[in-house]
Amino acid sequence: MKICLTSTLATSLIAISLLCSPGPAVAADQAQQIAPAQIYGKILQGMQKEIVGAAEAMPAEKYDFSPGSSAGNFQGVRTFAQQVKHLAAANYSLFGRFGITPDVDVKSIDKLTAKDDIVKALQDSYVFAQKAIDSITPENAFTVLDARQNTRAGVATQALAHANDHYGQMVVYLRLNGIIPPASRR
Repeated sequence: MKICLTSTLATSLIAISLLCSPGPAVAADQAQQIAPAQIYGKILQGMQKEIVGAAEAMPAEKYDFSPGSSAGNFQGVRTFAQQVKHLAAANYSLFGRFGITPDVDVKSIDKLTAKDDIVKALQDSYVFAQKAIDSITPENAFTVLDARQNTRAGVATQALAHANDHYGQMVVYLRLNGIIPPASRR
């Protein structure tokens, strides 16, 4: 839980600092403004590249992999495929709070078994997430969306932190299988 909170806190602080920083001065009396959609979009695109890259790097025959007891206490953890499907479904669920309706039955994602179908569902979920992020404006970024006081900026931050946590788990699974994650290959 500590890792999850630390990652979420770090991502939240980064997003808030990016949203609140005035950016470089354009003129002595004027600061350049960057739209929240641009900031969140750039972060989302980076996360998408890392996560989809990791999903593509794991061989299809290893999609049912989860660490065994010899690697530590991993009883009841998701398989690699379940991690990827969970991220795809979470993108739809979290970004769906923006009032944009997914064009896919989110529950059907969990039924996918073939690697190619799972990766496509993940990629499609990022198209949906980008559409939602593109809807964030300075005027609506901090407008309350629901009874839980969620805002677009808050939900976007939560979604990015959540994805970051699962990406870390995917990296562990790749490395336990002797695969260097694409983002770590230089």
